[in-house]
Amino acid sequence: MPNLSSDLKSIINTNLSNLSASKIRAFDQKVSGIPGIIKLTIGEPDLATPDHIKKAAIRDINDDDSHYAPQAGKPQLLKAISCYLDRSIGVHYDPKDEICVTVGATGALNDVFMTLLNPGDKIIVPTPVWALYFQLIKMTGATPIQLDTKKDGFILKPEHLRHVLNGRGKGAKAIILTDPSNPTGRVYAKETLQQLAEVIKEYKIYSITDEIYAELVYGNAEHHSLSEYIPDRNILISGLSKAYAMTGWRLGYIAAPKQIMQSIQKVNAFLVTSVTDNVQMAAVEALNNGQSDPAEARAIYEKRLQFMQTGLEKLGFEMATPQGAFYIFAKIPEKYGIDDEQFAFELAQKAKVGVTPGRYFGKGGEGYVRLSYASSTEQLHESLKRITDFVNDL
Repeated sequence: MPNLSSDLKSIINTNLSNLSASKIRAFDQKVSGIPGIIKLTIGEPDLATPDHIKKAAIRDINDDDSHYAPQAGKPQLLKAISCYLDRSIGVHYDPKDEICVTVGATGALNDVFMTLLNPGDKIIVPTPVWALYFQLIKMTGATPIQLDTKKDGFILKPEHLRHVLNGRGKGAKAIILTDPSNPTGRVYAKETLQQLAEVIKEYKIYSITDEIYAELVYGNAEHHSLSEYIPDRNILISGLSKAYAMTGWRLGYIAAPKQIMQSIQKVNAFLVTSVTDNVQMAAVEALNNGQSDPAEARAIYEKRLQFMQTGLEKLGFEMATPQGAFYIFAKIPEKYGIDDEQFAFELAQKAKVGVTPGRYFGKGGEGYVRLSYASSTEQLHESLKRITDFVNDL
């Protein structure tokens, strides 16, 4: 087994050497080795990809569609994405030059950050949030400005954004907003988005919206996009991983004005050349003929949410009402006298239930844990029983 020469060990990208691996993934891997553990740690649907989507990929393979795809995406998929956005948020993106197909929404985020950000730039990141944002931003040499939203129920208020843009975030180039939210499950009301759009216009910055959970909203909540109000400055990111149970297929996309999309497509081409042919054709099938698939998933997840929320609240956990995605961000009762990281480790070791410490999601996450209810109903029932036994022994 070769060992790297000692005179080369320090010759790597300095931005990368200053970054730590994902704490969420590291914690998940650590608890995965515990025999009999039920993991509620990762946003991984237990549902299977719908059969008609799988069959579309198989047909494409059998048709020998195995060559390089167009770098921005297959025309059929670009059109399907355009039509989907037209009917879901009422904004038309030209499939020819305003959409780019990516390797998952993570690939989309990387493309956008590499396109927009220079070393020394600032970008506003409301927290708690999926922590990978921080690492991808720092890889460009830019600085994420964390904006703790806990006091407002994990919703960014326009006056809070204005205050930060006048202070430590002065000169920021962009803001990124996750809606629905990972980890809190919160959904932005139409009126709040309209008000945020006015602030974003006033300060002449870009907005980036991560809308990967857009199809998973519950109760009276409705998903709206900043693209409805500021299409000239918003960069929309989404994909099929969550609503269609396609996490392993790695299919995402970006929609934005063509002037910035030209650069985004260039970055995407440099990084991946193109997205796999049969994956793209599966996505065409999902968007064109799978409109009922997200609705079926929503019905399942909403029942699970209601069960877990009710059970946790009976144990004294508090939470801002989850309205979307498939996470509960629960505040650990102070009477237990234990911080979120210790709580999660002990819960895994003693009760064999894996949850994620809230501090891993940035400022405002301390004292909370994130639970994913994208596991089976049977596992959730058993998890709640184990959590109940665990907290009763604290």
